[in-house]
Amino acid sequence: MLVYAAGDTAASLILSQFMLSRLAGMMLVGGCVYALEIPRYFRFIQRRTAGMGGLSASLARTGFALLYFNPLWIARHLLFIAVFSFEWRAVSPELLRLGLLSFTVNIPVTFAANYSIQNRISLEWRFLASAVFSSLMAVYYALSRVLF
Repeated sequence: MLVYAAGDTAASLILSQFMLSRLAGMMLVGGCVYALEIPRYFRFIQRRTAGMGGLSASLARTGFALLYFNPLWIARHLLFIAVFSFEWRAVSPELLRLGLLSFTVNIPVTFAANYSIQNRISLEWRFLASAVFSSLMAVYYALSRVLF
């Protein structure tokens, strides 16, 4: 809850868009939505790749993580930001384009980070590691509306 909200708060401060409703909303999303779905998906990845070994297992775990944090996930995150900021005009198909551009541009960074998270960090700590990385990416996602 706190880690996701911290990243988004940093982004909102950088963009001079801080709102208590956005902070509260992102805390709610981080603590309820992401905290439930991401660890569950990481356990799925672990089970799905349990019989694999070596480089193929490492790349499969990384690939599964990239499949999860895809353009639709980014667009949904941007949707949450728009809703909690009461930016109703921002709720449009444009979020899908922003999600795709944001995802495409940051593939090298997210590949490296997800490779490390999925292959160097134990399952019990992956959600926290992913949350820390995602909080850093939250700054990028928020800025992507300006960049793209």
